[in-house]
Amino acid sequence: MVSQDEVSQDAAAAPEQPVLHIKGRILVGPDPLSGVRDEMWVVGGRITFDRPAGARDVTTVEGWVLPGLVDAHCHVGLDAHGAVDETTTEKQALTERHAGALLLRDAGSPSDTRWIDDREDLPRIIRAGRHIARTRRYIRNYAHEIEPGDLVAYVAREARRGDGWVKLVGDWIDRETGDLGACWPRGAVEAAIAEAHRLGARVTAHCFAEETLAPLVEAGIDCIEHATGLTEETIPLFAERGVAIVPTLVNIATFPRLADGGQGKFPRWADHMRRLHARRYRTVGAAYDAGIPVYVGTDAGGSLPHGLVAQEVAELVKAGIPASAALAATAWGAREWLGRPGLEEGAPADFVVYGEDPRADVRVLGAPRRIVLRGRVVA
Repeated sequence: MVSQDEVSQDAAAAPEQPVLHIKGRILVGPDPLSGVRDEMWVVGGRITFDRPAGARDVTTVEGWVLPGLVDAHCHVGLDAHGAVDETTTEKQALTERHAGALLLRDAGSPSDTRWIDDREDLPRIIRAGRHIARTRRYIRNYAHEIEPGDLVAYVAREARRGDGWVKLVGDWIDRETGDLGACWPRGAVEAAIAEAHRLGARVTAHCFAEETLAPLVEAGIDCIEHATGLTEETIPLFAERGVAIVPTLVNIATFPRLADGGQGKFPRWADHMRRLHARRYRTVGAAYDAGIPVYVGTDAGGSLPHGLVAQEVAELVKAGIPASAALAATAWGAREWLGRPGLEEGAPADFVVYGEDPRADVRVLGAPRRIVLRGRVVA
C-alpha cells in the first residue's frame, strides 16, 4: 500500500496522466458485502480510495469494475506454425487487451516477447519460457525437444529465462501405442521439478491423459493445463496437494475436430479424445467440488484466436462452477495465485469497467465499457 503523499508525488512526477474518478460498484473482492466499494480514484497511474486533494482535469468513469482479467494459459508470439514476428505478436496482445485480459500467463512460446514489457499500452505477461517436450512428441517448432537425460538442464534454463514458471509437455501421442502416453519417466520429472523449485520457479504441464497425472502430482508439480484426464482416483490427490488446474475448455471444444482428423492414422487416440471431450464439464465440475483450484485460461495463440477470456469464464459456469467462483478464477483469485495485485490501495490501475453486473451474468464480460491499463483509458 502507498500513502496519499506518495500518490500525490506520483501524480506530480507524471502530470500527463489524467486523474480518473471511478464511480459505481468497484468489485475489489468476491464477497458481496465487503468486496464492493462505491468509488475509487486513479492518480499517477495507481489506485487510491482516498479522494485526492486539489485534483484537476478529472475524468469520471461509471459502471461495474473488475480488476484486469487474467488469461492464465495463452501463447503470445506463437501461431499454429511456431514463432511469429513482432507485428503479429503486438496484434495478439492488443486482442487480449480489448477483451479485458490485462494479465497473461504465457504458457510457452519460442518467441522473445520481453519487448512487450516496455510498452505501456500492452498487457502484462508472466512467461513460462519455451515448452519442454520429448523428441518428436509435440507440435513442430514449438518446444525444446529433448530426451529425459537433459530434462533437468532445460528446466533450469527456462526457469532462469521465465517469470517464475516452467512449462512441460506431460503427454502426447505415442506412435508405438497409437494413443496418448506420458512423455517423462518418474525419476527425471522428480529431479526436474525439484530443480525448478530450487530456482524459485513453479512447474506446470500440458496433460490430456489419465495415467500421466498421478506421477506428476506426486513429483511435486504445481499446476496442470487442460487436465481432461482427471478421474475419481486422481481428483482427491490434486485436492490434497493443492495442485491447480487450468481447464482451457474453449480449447477442449476442438477435440472432436482433432479426432476426426486423426481417425485414420490413430483411431485409438481419436476415440480417447472424444471420450475426454464428452465428459469435460463433469470433469471440471467434479474438480471444483473437490476443492481443486481452478483458473481461467484459453490456450489462445496456437490454433485458437486470442481474446476468448469471456467465453472461457462462461464455459466454467456451464461446467457447474458458480458465477462468483468463475469470476474469481479470472479476477481476484487468479491474480492472487500469480502474485499480482487487484483493486488495492496503491496498486497499478489495471481494470475493466462494465455496464452491468458481471456477477449476475458472466456473459457481461464479453462487452467491456472501458478498459484502463496503467492508469490510462485504452479502450
